[in-house]
Amino acid sequence: MRLKRLSLQNFRNYVRLDEDLPAGTIVLVGANAQGKTNLLEAVYYLATFASFHARHDRELVNFDAQQWGYPAVARIVAEFQREGEARSRVMEVRLILEANGNGGVRLRREVLLDGLKKKLTEALGVFNAVLFLPQMTQIVTGAPELRRRYLNQALSQVEPAYARTLAEYNQTLTRRNALLKLLNEQGGDPAQLDFWDEKIAQLGAVLISHRAKALYEWERFARVVHWKLTRKQENLRLRYVPAYNPLAGQLLQPDNATLARFSEDALREGLREALLRQRGEAIARGVTTIGPHRDDFRFLDGKLDLGVYGSRGQVRTVMLSLKMAEAEWLEARTGRKPVLLLDEMLAELDQARRSDLQAHLAQSEQVLLTTTDMSLFDPAFIQQSTVWHLEQGRIVPPDQA
Repeated sequence: MRLKRLSLQNFRNYVRLDEDLPAGTIVLVGANAQGKTNLLEAVYYLATFASFHARHDRELVNFDAQQWGYPAVARIVAEFQREGEARSRVMEVRLILEANGNGGVRLRREVLLDGLKKKLTEALGVFNAVLFLPQMTQIVTGAPELRRRYLNQALSQVEPAYARTLAEYNQTLTRRNALLKLLNEQGGDPAQLDFWDEKIAQLGAVLISHRAKALYEWERFARVVHWKLTRKQENLRLRYVPAYNPLAGQLLQPDNATLARFSEDALREGLREALLRQRGEAIARGVTTIGPHRDDFRFLDGKLDLGVYGSRGQVRTVMLSLKMAEAEWLEARTGRKPVLLLDEMLAELDQARRSDLQAHLAQSEQVLLTTTDMSLFDPAFIQQSTVWHLEQGRIVPPDQA
């Protein structure tokens, strides 16, 4: 995957940017709050149509642009070329803030691929990217919701049908929870849940199956990368912890390979029966108590849970390993190398791990990374890279930086 040109309009602090991008590594240098991370975020949005950084997509529309009234439009336009394709493709994303008629504003998104409007689910997976932000270490140490969101975004790049299933599952879950709350407050026939149980089981089985297989494959890449970055000192494992355990009563915690072998039919039937068994508890609590919306996965070194007991350096290395593995996994599944987007990747790593990581990145087709401190990089790495200086949302020539 090669990003050849990027244009931004009213995206975050970029009023207008229009640049050709070379292959290889681009180092974005600048002080804090100059737009380095925002540029990475824009590229990643083309791959996932979601921001890991923003609480709401309306935050992506330049604030000053909104002062002129509505609609206010942010645009991301990218020309890119995929492996095995003779011609380049162009994707445009429009984030349109418009008045909703009630004194507020609403956000509308449009996606165009080679000039034709597409549904978001139709454009997912056309462009692939992997993003690392320092705050993503919360994926390792934070709440299960963050790990689910991360896994969902990665899977949606590989399997657009997964994104559609996830959206339908969430809609079904909302309706089932509404019925559970009604039964809790007003009573009624619990058999009303049969239809929603079947839907949750059907959709949930697809999600569980995809997650189990993905983590099984992903772990193989992550272990190798982590082994190299830690100089053969740590043995990383990813452990899928589904809220519905198909081997409950037989194994306390089945491994990823075992979970990946379950068919969707077996998962669907087992999840439906589990929902029925826990129906009383679900009505009493007014929420669905089991299903992929409560899944988790953990990071282990032997029996040590690195999300709980790992040092800051260990946690950062785990996250970097996971990101490098994600890139290899995406390439294995799609046949295309994703663009790597790395924000302040070398901070909090010792010299040995910095050198090993830079050596690993040298094998990538295209990398965009940011830094405030060029001294963190090996001189040989910088010599082989393109260096851009950023100031207030503008790329400044080196002699003016």
